[in-house]
Amino acid sequence: MINRRLILGLITAAGIAPRAVAHVAPQRSEIRDDLAKRFTDAGTVGTFVGYKTDGYLIIASDKDRSGEALLPASTFKIPNSLIALETGVVGDPDNDVFKWDGVKRSIEAWNQDHTLRSAIAASAVPVYQEIARRIGTERMQKYVDLFEYGNRNIGGGIDQFWLTGEMRIDPIQQIDFVDRLRRGVLPVSRRSQDLVRDILPVTKLGDAAIRAKSGLLGAELGKPSLGWLVGWAEKGSAQTVFALNMDIREPRHVADRMKLTQQCLADIGGI
Repeated sequence: MINRRLILGLITAAGIAPRAVAHVAPQRSEIRDDLAKRFTDAGTVGTFVGYKTDGYLIIASDKDRSGEALLPASTFKIPNSLIALETGVVGDPDNDVFKWDGVKRSIEAWNQDHTLRSAIAASAVPVYQEIARRIGTERMQKYVDLFEYGNRNIGGGIDQFWLTGEMRIDPIQQIDFVDRLRRGVLPVSRRSQDLVRDILPVTKLGDAAIRAKSGLLGAELGKPSLGWLVGWAEKGSAQTVFALNMDIREPRHVADRMKLTQQCLADIGGI
């Protein structure tokens, strides 16, 4: 297992890689200025990191923000879903229903009943807050520790720690976690991992597909400030795990998360 501090050195020191692949093969890493320019051209700042699994190659847009830890926002719905399934809080992602609490919210898709599958597609924060409350602090901490997820800090409220609390995660940690889910090697049942991979939203692009979860800090307040997109792209037998985050300076930047991800993946041959 590679120490967390060494992971952060992967951009500046060849051969350092996420723990998930550390014992598979020597790592290579690159900084690509053309990827950084994508954010500048979009009128914002951000970072993109891609891990090309077939060549054990990590490509990043920069060496600074790629290691900066931020609130995960709704990208935490990935581990939250795993924990819900593993603890039995959710038994069936298609049949267990979370009733709408009747509170009218600005995001219309949240104002209805949801299953786990529909809730992750709509990124329904109230549903996942209820899931977190049912999981409870003790079990949540147990699994966050088992996953070695971010800084492992769930302070700030059981239904708020990933939105306004103490949880922080950087793009390299996101890739490490997502890659373990992709390979089915997280310390939970194969069933839970298979189901979460299955419910992740998919975007089809010709002969390629992107399986990913978005995150938008401040979405529930109608004041988005930070956007995430994490997941992996599949093209034939090749897979590229990625993490993008960017400042949301204008309303159009919400949609630009996927647009820039696709551009960056195309730039590195991931789609």
